[in-house]
Amino acid sequence: MESWERSRRRWQHAFFTSWLVLTSAGPLAEAGQALPLALVAGLAAWYAVWFVLRTPPPDDVPVPYVLGGGLLWLGLLAVDSSFLVVALCVLVPYCMDAVGVGLVAVVSCTGGWLWHRFHATGSVTWSEVTTTALMAVSGAIAVGYISAMARQSDERKRLIDQLHAAQEARAAAERQAGVAAERQRLARDIHDSLTQGFASVVMLLEAAQATLPDNKHLTQALRAARENLAESRRVVGALRPGPLDECGLPEALRRLSGRLADETGVDAHTVITGTPRPLEAQVQAELLRVAQEAVANVRRHARARQVTLTLSYMEDLIVLDVHDDGDGFDPGRTAPGHGLSIMRERMEQLGGTLLVESAPGAGTTVVAGLPAVAPSGVR
Repeated sequence: MESWERSRRRWQHAFFTSWLVLTSAGPLAEAGQALPLALVAGLAAWYAVWFVLRTPPPDDVPVPYVLGGGLLWLGLLAVDSSFLVVALCVLVPYCMDAVGVGLVAVVSCTGGWLWHRFHATGSVTWSEVTTTALMAVSGAIAVGYISAMARQSDERKRLIDQLHAAQEARAAAERQAGVAAERQRLARDIHDSLTQGFASVVMLLEAAQATLPDNKHLTQALRAARENLAESRRVVGALRPGPLDECGLPEALRRLSGRLADETGVDAHTVITGTPRPLEAQVQAELLRVAQEAVANVRRHARARQVTLTLSYMEDLIVLDVHDDGDGFDPGRTAPGHGLSIMRERMEQLGGTLLVESAPGAGTTVVAGLPAVAPSGVR
């Protein structure tokens, strides 16, 4: 598109220059005065100031250009009526498309030639009129052909752009499918190795504790094994967020807050603002993982009495807030946990943000925002 615009500008400059030379050379030679030459040079300079020297040149024709050019043309017309057709130079920027330039040029050339012939001889023969008309028709046909070719070129460019967009969308879909497949594979591997291993360790430690109930180190080992078993299951759930397969993101968040309330007694609930709409699967998955990580942190550290999950649908953004009224912490002194660091990296990879707001005794708020990208084909 940019190359076409540059080409159009070059044709506009060439047309202005050639038309100014063709229409003013004869009258300048006949007039033999310095004033017409100065006015023609002024018209050329006035055009250059507005359309050649400016970067970028104006998209629309400025009114001051038309007024100044019109005054210069009126000055030429007052000197000699032969400068009548020079007026087209002022109007060139208005008609810079194939049909406009061609038709104006054809009509102006033929009409100007007939007028000049009548002015010089006092009469015009039918033969001259017929010849001029045939030349005008031939010029109009040529203009029509060029215009059709230009439209065909524009249509071809539009189809090529659509093809490129479709190819990019397909490549993005294939990348997302590859990422989803890799996450499924990792989830299976973790479940079949680490999760099963931790489950076996927990069973063995429980059996050992039955025989040595008062062993402090055994109790600590059993607690650590249970925590790591729960963590591995959480990682598997984060890699393969099953709730999204059964329902949308709002319902998955409601279930998450419902489980938190049932299992801990915390007053947990989910709030949806805005109008829910379809979102890309990866956007939903990442926001659900943020909510899962934030809720897991509430379970482990916050000692909260109330937790609110708020999902806000905005015009081009979707925002998730997870707020608790727990102990809180000082973000400036406390290093972020590994889970929050991973979530922040994932948000940034998708063009989003992850913020953590907290203060000692004032609770914690995790705010995640992502561009609201709809699935392919859905608007």
